[in-house]
Amino acid sequence: MKTALEGLKILDFTTLLPGPFATMNLADMGAEVLRVSTNTRTDLVDSMPPLIDAAGRSGASVADQEAYGTAAVESSAMPSSGERGNYSAAAAQLGRNKRSILLNLREAEAAEIVKKLIMEYDVVIEQFRPGVMDKLGIGYETLSVINPRLIYCSLTGYGHGNSMSDRAGHDINYLSLSGLSAYSGRRTEGPSLMGMQIADVASGSANVVIAVLAAVIHRAGCGRGQFLDISMTDGAIAFNAMWGAGYLVSGEAPEREGTLLNGGTLYDYYETKDGRYVSFGGLEPKFWEAFCRVLGHEEWIPLTVSAGAEIKAEARRILKTRELAHWIEAFKGADACFEPVLELDEALNSRLAVEREMVVDVPAGDGRIIKQIGSPYKFSESPVRFTHIGRPPSIEETAAVLNELGYSHGEIERLSKNGVLR
Repeated sequence: MKTALEGLKILDFTTLLPGPFATMNLADMGAEVLRVSTNTRTDLVDSMPPLIDAAGRSGASVADQEAYGTAAVESSAMPSSGERGNYSAAAAQLGRNKRSILLNLREAEAAEIVKKLIMEYDVVIEQFRPGVMDKLGIGYETLSVINPRLIYCSLTGYGHGNSMSDRAGHDINYLSLSGLSAYSGRRTEGPSLMGMQIADVASGSANVVIAVLAAVIHRAGCGRGQFLDISMTDGAIAFNAMWGAGYLVSGEAPEREGTLLNGGTLYDYYETKDGRYVSFGGLEPKFWEAFCRVLGHEEWIPLTVSAGAEIKAEARRILKTRELAHWIEAFKGADACFEPVLELDEALNSRLAVEREMVVDVPAGDGRIIKQIGSPYKFSESPVRFTHIGRPPSIEETAAVLNELGYSHGEIERLSKNGVLR
């Protein structure tokens, strides 16, 4: 069966998490993604423990990996994955289904290779700060003259052409500037960190996929490509869709534990006797009623999930009197939007994760199989595919790509000796 994005060819200049997660999803859906890698610029994800080797076997010991990972972050001078011979599990996931080419973009001849590549790979996704690709001679204005069908997506923290364009940032900074952190967390403790990067992935990665596919549809109608300016902070600001909309009308800003969904009602997490947690999300009356009945407080039913601090404190006290297993059993037949907070191993091995194929077996390239997180996209006619795990970039794969572009063996050797292919 054909994949959904068969025939779409993407040149990927991204690192870390946001861009690679976007291009992984596009590759899962069938796009041909060629990642432009280099040994001259560190990608922290490549060496984050735990490590596997290029064939998918276990790498260094956990202690060695942790020590290496800490030292790598502190020094910011990690050897390339090729030099080390190991590759991180995260990089193997994010690089899934992709090919790669080694290019030292500081060399002028690397730009010439890119100019040839965009005649075939007519979607570019890059994650440099604004202006960097222009300095390298491969910015949108230059490349779009060569190929007017080029769709060029620039993913940055703060967007192009504004007072913050050149500032460095990470997920926590984008969330801080979005307003979201101001009403997230506990009133007495302030904003709280999440276990994943919300602005990076839910804003950056997702908006790249949406914008690129929208631009592909636009190009199909008019034959022209375009420049896409995707800011992770913009995307995070847009997540204020509910409370931000209210503020713009009323002038009243939300506070921590002050709204329907951020702890201001019984919609919340609750600790159990054994130190585990459960979640209750029963906003509607029928779910609230079921919750009250299981807790043995039918007199609360005329109230709502916004019943107040006293009722919430009592619910907390009750739920902490019994272990998690008891409450799972007690709520099994109740339609109450009540679920346990699972540990990661529980979540990945749950019946739902198995039924939804959210853990998949992916070939490592040597006959071995690596388990990875599956795709959330389920198509009836064009299923996703998992051809291979991400692999460290190699001169062999680089040579294969250049051969396809018409470069001879001698030309490839010369480029390698001149430091262009590294």
